[in-house]
Amino acid sequence: MGTTTDWLEYDVEEMVKGDKESLWHHLKPHKCFEQQEQMIIVEGKGLRVTDIRGKEYLDATSGGVWSVMVGYGRDSIAEAVCAQLKKMPYFAGVFGNVPSIKFANKLLEKLPRLQKVYFSNSGSEANEKAFKIVRQASKIDPARKGKEKILYRDRDYHGTTIAALSATGQFERKNDFGPFVPGFVEVPQCLCYRCNYNKTYPECNMECAHAVEDVILKEGPETVGALIVEPITAGGGILPPVKEYYPIVQDICKKYGVWLIMDEVVCGFGRTGEFWGHSHYDVDPDMVTMAKGLASSYEALSATVVKQEIYDIFLNDPANAETRMNYFRDISTYGGCTSAMTAALESTRIIEDENLVENSKEVGVYLLEQLKTLKDLPVVGDVRGVGLFCGIEFVKDQESNTPITEGEMGALMGNVMGQGVIVGRTNSSLPGMNTIMNFAPCLTITKEEVDEIVAAVRAAIKKTFSC
Repeated sequence: MGTTTDWLEYDVEEMVKGDKESLWHHLKPHKCFEQQEQMIIVEGKGLRVTDIRGKEYLDATSGGVWSVMVGYGRDSIAEAVCAQLKKMPYFAGVFGNVPSIKFANKLLEKLPRLQKVYFSNSGSEANEKAFKIVRQASKIDPARKGKEKILYRDRDYHGTTIAALSATGQFERKNDFGPFVPGFVEVPQCLCYRCNYNKTYPECNMECAHAVEDVILKEGPETVGALIVEPITAGGGILPPVKEYYPIVQDICKKYGVWLIMDEVVCGFGRTGEFWGHSHYDVDPDMVTMAKGLASSYEALSATVVKQEIYDIFLNDPANAETRMNYFRDISTYGGCTSAMTAALESTRIIEDENLVENSKEVGVYLLEQLKTLKDLPVVGDVRGVGLFCGIEFVKDQESNTPITEGEMGALMGNVMGQGVIVGRTNSSLPGMNTIMNFAPCLTITKEEVDEIVAAVRAAIKKTFSC
């Protein structure tokens, strides 16, 4: 008879063989990957991870998708989850459980202008809930009748399901998956480095923000129900809007009765040096969606948080034939997992007790400063970011700002990894523009670890481009 720890044991070659023969890796397969061994991560501590061959890497990506906020190897999270699982692992979200109630209260402390929390299990699903709220409200609320269209921004990403992809402004993420859900309409992005209007900030008239009103008027204000945005565009290239952007956009939304949805899936929980990405701006969203850092990815969890006035639209009267079906008829199976809420409570406690948001702000300033020193290399075009969320856009030369090739970007990424550092990149998203390297380390990072990352990138650039 096996023991409860048998699954921790493995044979290296058997795992390598099983990885190749059994797993369908995310964002793969490619023929080249079929012919070579893939990295298999087996252990992590702090910002360091170790692969199955025993090689150690400094991870500057918080688990590859910017979500392990408190670092690897947090025993207290594992212990809290274990204790909760022994007591009560799960019951459907149509009922309550203690960890869900406690964590909902904690979230509302962090979002005092919002009042109700709906739990699910992924960022895509959190955004789907927001979309369904908009759509159902457009059917049952006389004040919002017909306001079913949802605007989204070029280069923003909102998830991998068909509706979430319908609201995603990244062509290569969407390509081949259509037809998409009707009623999603794109607005322009707000990147100063490659301004759509050939203007220079701050001498511009904020055309990128006022374009939202142009789209609403074109579509018909009576048909537009919401605008969803990432407070700082993530996978589309790390694009922080200037400070004037969101106040203008919010005024436009309020003018036409358009709900503003902030997708904090990436930016939330201290990533940008504030607890929420939108806290950098004078803005008051109607809904906030979140995932990733919610439980530091020790468990799968997401949430959709809304204002009371939105929740109240769905207060039905079962005895009234006209309003009987007006409640939000939605359920998420894993929204009832007590272990996920427990992990989120403990992860948030760590963030608070260890002042990790402040560390993100302080070390984030240092990270951006050090990355900007790389601009002495001719292939480094723009360096941008906020907190522990930075990006480098690579170009053939700084005069033309022509992007390097994807082949060159792939070689550069490999050379960084060859230095024992894992960084991210814009990947399979923007045609001809997947040339942005991104940095989103765990919030526990030190300045010494920043120096190690930047040194590895500098060495890799010199090796790749002989400069």
